[in-house]
Amino acid sequence: MTNVVIVCGSESDFSFAEQIKNPLEAENVSVELLAASAHKEAPKGLEIIKKFGKNPKTIFVTVAGRSNALSGFFAGNSNNIVIACPPFKSLDDYNTDIHSTLRMPSSTPVLTILDPKNCALAIMRILKSQTS
Repeated sequence: MTNVVIVCGSESDFSFAEQIKNPLEAENVSVELLAASAHKEAPKGLEIIKKFGKNPKTIFVTVAGRSNALSGFFAGNSNNIVIACPPFKSLDDYNTDIHSTLRMPSSTPVLTILDPKNCALAIMRILKSQTS
């Protein structure tokens, strides 16, 4: 059973996402790493939600920068926990783009964790609380 699905807006974000995936897999957490742009591949995103969102304990992690529609897309179309961990290449990127992750419409709860290692740690704590 997959516990965590990391969805990147682009395959170019995979190296960043590996910083979340690797510590989780080291703790025997099942992780899927996929790419689907909310802007360019919405049907693919919906297929991912349909496949993995049936399990209410699945956690979606979205890795998307710039105009981060991916996080809101997953939060708005599933009932699963969604954690955004946006990759920023520079402080200018961060200052310009962080608001697209933090400011979500109503009924689209997205947790935001900027550091990929902290994201993995938070997921471990969530998973532990689900089994307690």
